[in-house]
Amino acid sequence: MKLVIAIVQDEDVRDLVDALRDKKIGATKLSSTGGFLRQGNRTVLIGVEEERVEEVMDIIGENCRKREIVATIPPMVEEASMILQSFNVKVGGATVFVVDVEQFRKL
Repeated sequence: MKLVIAIVQDEDVRDLVDALRDKKIGATKLSSTGGFLRQGNRTVLIGVEEERVEEVMDIIGENCRKREIVATIPPMVEEASMILQSFNVKVGGATVFVVDVEQFRKL
């Protein structure tokens, strides 16, 4: 048994969970926040048999797209003129971890 942990953008989570459900793969989604841009995202927990991990990875890849946004952050130090800094940054896709599960029970 494996636990696939996928961190995805809010915009992609509905399509991802729907696609997993269509393949009869259960998932639990949790709200989370990215550290650098402080934007909302979702952490999706997916427990699957080892032989289905690649199927899950394909589903994630098909449903989590990359996009470019303009991010605005305040200066790191206080300045007399608080000019906000804007820059383009690529977000989206997914950050995925696959870990071994020693034991799994539904109670």
